[in-house]
Amino acid sequence: MTAAFNFPELYPAVISIPQFSIGGLTLGPINILWYAMAYVLGLVLGWRYAVALVKRPRLFGGTSPASVEVIDDFLFWATVGVILGGRFGYILFYQLPYQFDALAADPLMILRVWDGGMAFHGGLIGVGLATWHVCRTHKIPLLRMTDIAAAATPIGLLLGRCANFINAELYGRPTESGWGVIFPQGYGSGGPPQAFDWETKEWQYICDPDLVPLAERTVENCSVRLSDGSIISEVPRHASQLYEAGMEGLILFIIIAIGVWAFGALKRPGLVTGIFLLGYAAGRSIAEQFRLPDAFVEGLPDWLTMGTLLSVPMVLLGAFLVWRAMNNKSGNPSDMATAE
Repeated sequence: MTAAFNFPELYPAVISIPQFSIGGLTLGPINILWYAMAYVLGLVLGWRYAVALVKRPRLFGGTSPASVEVIDDFLFWATVGVILGGRFGYILFYQLPYQFDALAADPLMILRVWDGGMAFHGGLIGVGLATWHVCRTHKIPLLRMTDIAAAATPIGLLLGRCANFINAELYGRPTESGWGVIFPQGYGSGGPPQAFDWETKEWQYICDPDLVPLAERTVENCSVRLSDGSIISEVPRHASQLYEAGMEGLILFIIIAIGVWAFGALKRPGLVTGIFLLGYAAGRSIAEQFRLPDAFVEGLPDWLTMGTLLSVPMVLLGAFLVWRAMNNKSGNPSDMATAE
């Protein structure tokens, strides 16, 4: 018997607008999900933090590489990059290799972002391209701009992973630890989150909580086999979304913030970017050992998930950038001058 926590069953919509009519045109209902709000809030808070950085030239050694207006422009392009990159990254890394038949039968699924399916590594590439575009347009050194973006990005990661938890998605592997969570596995109606029924406004379970207490749940008495042969189980699981929120979001933000505000990390172009890449890759790889692998991803050993595999290039690039920044001897005394 294993102790566990009930899923908090938060309502997945921050704002719900009931059906309404305008001039005979019926619209709604409209639900603004926590996940969408996490994207918006993460971008806004990240933008404000980036503005706070560029308003303090001393952090960069005397001269800010970008103006507030450039950061405003970057916000727009970063938004485009994270959405398009995240979606196409999911298609490229996950659906083309493993769900090609479904994609070929319904190509328009590529555009249905609201059905779910975003990949961080694709979003990272999208933001990277957006950063390159902004730097090229405004004639800013690329690493200076990526450092600013890297310092702010963990804010969005923290909020996004918390939203994953609220949606009862991307949860972890079964656990016998005392902090496992019972995530709902039932199928609802009206779109994501998968286990929420928008008609009844209730989370759906395959195992009645009143009949099978938390401490008595096992794969044998709380599982169901799907039509594709896979099995889903309502047993205590690692809340891996919160692990990732802590490691990729909160802890990484604190580490980078200390480096920026206490040790002048932004004075060494590429250092903050390298720390972010290494920190994210480390946090993601650790969390992947607790996170349930994607059911449709085949051919990889249990310890090597797609998320871990895609983090390998981040480690290599991050290590190179940190080495380059720490060994760059091209600066001069004026680069380290302080100014407000």
